[in-house]
Amino acid sequence: MKNLKQMGIADIKSEIGSRLRRERLNQNITQKKLSDLARISRRTLVAAEKGEGTTLETLIRLLRALGRLEQINQFLPEPSVSPIQVAKLKGKIRQKASKEYTYPMIKETAWEWGEK
Repeated sequence: MKNLKQMGIADIKSEIGSRLRRERLNQNITQKKLSDLARISRRTLVAAEKGEGTTLETLIRLLRALGRLEQINQFLPEPSVSPIQVAKLKGKIRQKASKEYTYPMIKETAWEWGEK
C-alpha cells in the first residue's frame, strides 16, 4: 500500500485512476461496457483511469457502475458528533465553524529612549 500522505495531488489522482482501471480489469469489464453502465463517454473513462480531469460526479458514476459505491463509507465514514462539543455547546450541534479570533493590531511606531 502506498503512503498517500507523501504524494502530491497529481500522483494521488493518478493512483485513484490506476485503482479504477485495476478494478475494471479485475471485474473483466471493457471500457466501452463500463462507460455505458456509468453513462459517461469512453473518453471520460479513459481520462479518469489516467487520473486526468475527473469530476466528483464521474467518480460516483464509476463507483456505482463497478458496484463499489459503498467503499465511500470506508474511506470517509459519516462523522459522529463529539460528546465534548455537545457539552460545550450546551446540547446543541455545531452548524458552522467559528471565526478565528485575531487580536487587534498594535500600531507600530519607532521606539526611542525618553531622553533627547
